[in-house]
Amino acid sequence: MPSTLYTDPRLVALYDTLNPAAADTAFYLALAAGKDRVIDIGCGTGLLTCELAAQGAHVIGIDPAPAMLKVARKRPHADRVDWIEGDARALTVLPPADLVLMTGHVAQVFIDDSRFLETLKAARHALRTGGELAFESRNPAARAWDAWTPSRSRRKITVDGIGEVEVWLADAAESPQSVVRFTTHYKFRASGNELISQSALRFRSQDELATLLDQAGFGKLEWFGDWDKTAVRADSRELIVIAR
Repeated sequence: MPSTLYTDPRLVALYDTLNPAAADTAFYLALAAGKDRVIDIGCGTGLLTCELAAQGAHVIGIDPAPAMLKVARKRPHADRVDWIEGDARALTVLPPADLVLMTGHVAQVFIDDSRFLETLKAARHALRTGGELAFESRNPAARAWDAWTPSRSRRKITVDGIGEVEVWLADAAESPQSVVRFTTHYKFRASGNELISQSALRFRSQDELATLLDQAGFGKLEWFGDWDKTAVRADSRELIVIAR
């Protein structure tokens, strides 16, 4: 079941404040520079998608959550994006792309390897000869979930039209299959209401990701451990890959 963070309009309204443009946005915009056709799988509220369009690319944004796309369609430059409500299966009917992206740790939403492999194969099919797939996944060795506790994650944000919201993570638990389940709590100061969203993410190692990419038909992989393109180390927080 997808996290209600992506489906509940009350939480979708908080998404951009919680996930503003950052170093990852700059990384993907630089990667897309000069590319003609770009596909953004799991585009969410379209922050990166619309920036790609503003940069001059012909962009297709794909997401299964109507509430996220509703926000995306209201952004500047949204009229220059082709929006598709759906998943990677939509790639089979699209023209070949120069670049396919999966950002915002979308890769970790695929708990099952077979579903993730299907998506990787669809991305490979959607690329022209010489095209690239790029995405990131949190490095399980860094154990990011150890910090997903109320005391270490609590923060306050202010959102126009909503006011102050206190947000924290809790109940993070790792399963033997490297799936981490956790809850995100949102307390709205104006009303005193608290919403709780349940999520699950798969943490794959670099070797596991490489194996799936190989099975999907990608022959050349370039890896980074951070957005400044430093090499992957044991303690790298990210596993960033450009696959060809």
